[in-house]
Amino acid sequence: MRSTKINFTNDSGAQLSARIDLPADRAPLQYAIFAHCFTCSKDLSAVRNISRALTDRGFGVLRFDFTGLGDSEGEFDKTTFSHNVADLHAAMRYMAEAHEAPVLLIGHSLGGAAALVAAASADHIKAVATIGAPGDIGHIRHLFSGKLDRIAEEGQAEVSIGGRPFTIRKEFIEDLERQDLAEILENLRKPLLIAHSPQDNVVGIDNAAKLFHAARHPKSFLSLDGADHLLSTHADSLYAGHMIAAWATRYLPVSEPAAGPESTFSVVAHIGNEGYTTQLQAGRHALTADEPTQVGGNDLGPTPYDLLSAALGACTAMTMKMYAERKGWDLQGAYVRVDHDKIHVQDCEACDKSNTNKVDRFQREIELVGALDPEQRTRLLEIADKCPVHRTLQGEVEVLTTERVATS
Repeated sequence: MRSTKINFTNDSGAQLSARIDLPADRAPLQYAIFAHCFTCSKDLSAVRNISRALTDRGFGVLRFDFTGLGDSEGEFDKTTFSHNVADLHAAMRYMAEAHEAPVLLIGHSLGGAAALVAAASADHIKAVATIGAPGDIGHIRHLFSGKLDRIAEEGQAEVSIGGRPFTIRKEFIEDLERQDLAEILENLRKPLLIAHSPQDNVVGIDNAAKLFHAARHPKSFLSLDGADHLLSTHADSLYAGHMIAAWATRYLPVSEPAAGPESTFSVVAHIGNEGYTTQLQAGRHALTADEPTQVGGNDLGPTPYDLLSAALGACTAMTMKMYAERKGWDLQGAYVRVDHDKIHVQDCEACDKSNTNKVDRFQREIELVGALDPEQRTRLLEIADKCPVHRTLQGEVEVLTTERVATS
């Protein structure tokens, strides 16, 4: 995904640090905002993975650091839950002015509660997804239950959250206790996805039950079975992201995007600073290419040669199907298996032996299904060699490269 660092100003005048993640063609269909968990940041790996899944579905995603956290200005110990909600509203205003009003809010843990509260007073928000969110905002007090008496007596106390020290003030506790999530959910009347792990030992699964019971339909529950509260396992955060993205498209029908800077090209590939993971946009379809972990990739998608082999396999199958349909033959299906490697010229019977370089070899196995006689089968195998991608691979190819000045 294409990620751009930006800043916007909150109600207190502090600069909040954010990133806007876009699809490869930089023409998002709609926008979403992600609210991170309590004392976390926008750069948590789970946040990046969920954002990537949404950009794969055509969303633009703003993820930002709340006041006093991550790279944002301000003092965290002087903020309250209400400040987090205000920061979300500031993020929504920024998006509406600089890009387009967001339609989806996603919140993790206490950020999920903030997303619910913020969505209740934002008409442009059409759907909300929470991850590991508390059913009662006051539930967050258990993180510093051993210091509650001291906070009440002295007005503040230092607590350890995630191994890091934070100062929690009395005003923070009092603000939490004033929030009524049940009432907010009763009147929310927007599609809601509640994602939660049964093994969450920070915010227990009973919180998801409270949220689900209080909310009106349409509401959905997603079990993140086996995941911890922070979705620290790569596979867990990717799963959550893809499921949220799929759910969102159910409730957020999209229109054609405005022409982006890549609109004259049928395919766009974008690589960022996360290894070799490359985002591909082919028309309205998003794909991901990558390299195996052993060569420095993240193994989030097929390699470029796997994609090339897939193109040959798909083209072969389509070409045979089209031919059989024109002839009225009973081709019920076809399996095309393709493998690619490089071999020495001496091992290639059809190659020019004067060329000492290695050559690319695609091995293709075709399985035809249907009541076909031997002549029909032979003819379909001949037709396989006439598929356009096959011809491209065997013909002369010209690649014209020009440079475009990068835009911010």
